[in-house]
Amino acid sequence: MRRKFKLSLLLLGLTLVLFGPACEASSLGLTVHVVPLDSDGGNTVRAHFTAIAPSPCPSLSGLCSAEEDCLVHTTSLPFNGTKPSPGWCVHRWQKTVPSNYKATINLGSNTEMYVSMNAGPKVRANSGRLNQPAYVGLPPPLRVRANCPHHFDLSVKDLDGDRVTCRFARPDDEECHSCTRHSFIELNEEKCMLTFTGNAPVGQYFIYLMAEDHIPAPKISHIQDNKPLSSVPVHLSLTVEESAYSCTDEALATGDTPKEDTTLFVLPYQEVQFNTDFTSQRESVLEVAVVGPPELYRVGFKSIGPLAAMTMAWIRSENKLPRLLPICFAAETKSLQSEPRCVWLYQREMRTLPDGTVLTCEKTAMTLVMPVASLRDINLEELQLNSPTCPVTHNSTHLTATISLTGCGTKAVHSGLELVYTNTLQSVRPYTMVSRKPSLVLPLACRIPGVQAKGPQYKLGMPTERDTFGEVRMWLELHMPGEGPLAEFTRIPRFRALRMAQGRVRREAESPSESNSTSTSTYDSEAIGSRITKLDLYVMSDCSIARAEMMVINCTESETEDFAVSYPIMEQGCSSSESTLEVVTTQTNSKVYRLDLSSVKTKGSRMYVQCTVNLCITTLPSQKCPSLCTSSVESRMLVNSLLTSSSTIRSGPVSLVVTTPAPTTTAVITTTMTATFTPAPATATTAANTSNSHAPEQASSMAAGVILTTIGVFLQVILLY
Repeated sequence: MRRKFKLSLLLLGLTLVLFGPACEASSLGLTVHVVPLDSDGGNTVRAHFTAIAPSPCPSLSGLCSAEEDCLVHTTSLPFNGTKPSPGWCVHRWQKTVPSNYKATINLGSNTEMYVSMNAGPKVRANSGRLNQPAYVGLPPPLRVRANCPHHFDLSVKDLDGDRVTCRFARPDDEECHSCTRHSFIELNEEKCMLTFTGNAPVGQYFIYLMAEDHIPAPKISHIQDNKPLSSVPVHLSLTVEESAYSCTDEALATGDTPKEDTTLFVLPYQEVQFNTDFTSQRESVLEVAVVGPPELYRVGFKSIGPLAAMTMAWIRSENKLPRLLPICFAAETKSLQSEPRCVWLYQREMRTLPDGTVLTCEKTAMTLVMPVASLRDINLEELQLNSPTCPVTHNSTHLTATISLTGCGTKAVHSGLELVYTNTLQSVRPYTMVSRKPSLVLPLACRIPGVQAKGPQYKLGMPTERDTFGEVRMWLELHMPGEGPLAEFTRIPRFRALRMAQGRVRREAESPSESNSTSTSTYDSEAIGSRITKLDLYVMSDCSIARAEMMVINCTESETEDFAVSYPIMEQGCSSSESTLEVVTTQTNSKVYRLDLSSVKTKGSRMYVQCTVNLCITTLPSQKCPSLCTSSVESRMLVNSLLTSSSTIRSGPVSLVVTTPAPTTTAVITTTMTATFTPAPATATTAANTSNSHAPEQASSMAAGVILTTIGVFLQVILLY
C-alpha cells in the first residue's frame, strides 16, 4: 500500500510538470529593435534589446565584453513594477551583431533568453535603401484572470510603411527553445492580436512570437509569394490569477491619456509630455507600470479611491537610441490590470546645417546667422521663432536673429548634467493656406554645463507635505446619534447618499427617531444589554487649513483587532451598502457617517473600525477636490490637488450593546503626519479637556486612532522643466 501511494505521488508530480504552467527561468518580456548598418550593406545590424527580468533585478556586468560594440543603457529612473509578484525590472542594451543572429543571453543567474532574428539584408526596390525591420512595443508583464477571456493588441510600427504581421515562433526553424504552444492562447496574425480564452489554470506562461514586415499589396491582389522582408523576436509573459471580480472590472484609461499607437514627433532637445488618467471602481491603482526609453520621467503619481493619474515626459538629448521609441504602460491594482497601451516617440532626422551657419551662445541670448543661399525655395517672410514677437531679419546675403534665453519662447530643459536652452526657427503659414512649397523646421540649442547651470530653471521642487498641511493628527470616533463634537449636525441630520436609493435617504431623514432627537440621545432609554441599532462614525482631523478637505477612501469593520476577517463599510469613497449615509456638516476637514448596525456583518458584542483617509487642498481656491462617489468624477482633478499620503487609522474596541456609562477618561492614541509617520505614544486625556476623545456612554473605548501604514507619498520633487 505504501509503495502504491509513493508511486501515485510520483505520477502526480510528473503530471504537474508536463501539463502545468511554464516555470523555466525565462524573461517576462523581450523585444529587439533592429537598425541595419549602411557601412557594410546591412550584413551587420545594431540590435536594441529591451528585456523584462523577474526580481531581484539581475546585474548586467557580463553582458558586454571588451572587444564588442556593445552598450548597456543606464537610467537614473529605473523601470520596475510589483505585479505580478515578486516584481520585475527592465534592462536595455544595444549590440552590433550579424543580420541573421541566434544566441542565448543570460541576465544574471536566474534569467535566460534564446534570441533568433532574420533581419536581411534586403535592399528595397522602391527606394534603393536597406529595409528597416518592424518595431513592436513591449508591454509590462501581462495579467489576466482565470475564466475571463481577454484580447491583447500588440502595438507595431514600421519605418518603411510596410504591413506588419505576427506569428508564433517555430522551434523547427530554431526560432525558440522549449516554446510550448498553449491551447488557451490564440493569435490573429494579420492584426497582431493575442486572445486568452480564459481556460487556463492559475500560473505564469510564456509566449514566443516573431514579427514580420511585408511589402504592402492592394487588397484585390492575390499575390501568393509575399515573403517577409525580416523576422524579429517578441517574447511575452502571461500571468493567470484568481479573482472574485467581474471580467469587466479592470481599470480604464480616461481623460487626457493618449490613444493607443499615438505618435509624438520629437526634435533635438525638445521635451514631450503627456498625462495618463485611470478610473478603477473595484480596487485602487497601486502603480502605473511603464516600459520605456532611458531617462523617461514618471512623476506626480496619485491614486485616490477610484482615481489615478501620472505624468510622463522625455527630453531628447544626444543619444544612440533607434528613431522609434515605444512607451508602453498599464495601471495595476491588487488583482486587476488595465488594457496595456503604447505611445510612440519618433526622433525626427535632422539634416546637417549648411556651410556658413553660425549659432553663438552668450550669457543672455543666442545669435543665429545663416546664409540666405542655403534657404533656396524657402519663403523668408514666413520664418518665425517660438514667439513671433522676436524679429527675424534678413538681407540679400544673410538671415539673422537674436534670441533671448528668457524670452522669445525659449525653453530650458535639463539633459543629463547640462542645462539646454532651446528654440525653433520654422515656417509659419496661415491655417487657411495650402502650399506645395518647402518649409523649414530648424531646432536651435545652447548647452550650458551643469557646473554653470544655476538658478530657478535648473531644479523645480514641490512643497513638502508638512509645508502644505502642517502638523496634522487624524483619528476615528464613534458616538450615539445626537452626541459627539458635531452633535449639532447629527441631532437633526441631513444626509448625503453614497450610491443609495433616494427613497432610503428620505426614510432615514424623516425617521422620528432621528428628527426628534435632542441633545439627550433617544437610545439612553434602551435596556442595558440590548443591541445598539445606530452609531455615528466620526473621521476626524485637526488640520487648521481652511481649504483642507477630508477624503475617506475605504472603511472596514471587524470583530478582531487584527482585522484578520473584515467586512467593507465604504469602498472607493462610496458606501458598500444602504446601511451607511454621510451626515452633511459644514466641516471640510472631518467626515461623519451614520451606520445602521442591523446590517453590519459583525454579530458579536463589539467591533473595530479601520479607515484609509487623505487630506486634499486644491491648487486654486476656485477648484474642488475630487468627489469620489459621483458619476462625473475625473482623474484630471487629481492633478489640480495637493494630497497627503494615504493613511490607515483604527478605532479601539466598539461596544455594540448598551452598557454602563463609560469612565470619564479615555485613552487616545495619536499620530502626527510627519515624513516618517512614526506613531506618538499613547496619552490619557480627560473628556473635559478635549471633546474629540469622548466616547458614547453606551459604547466604551471608542475614541482611538493610529496611523498604521503609509500607502504612497503624492507630494514629491519634480525634475521637469
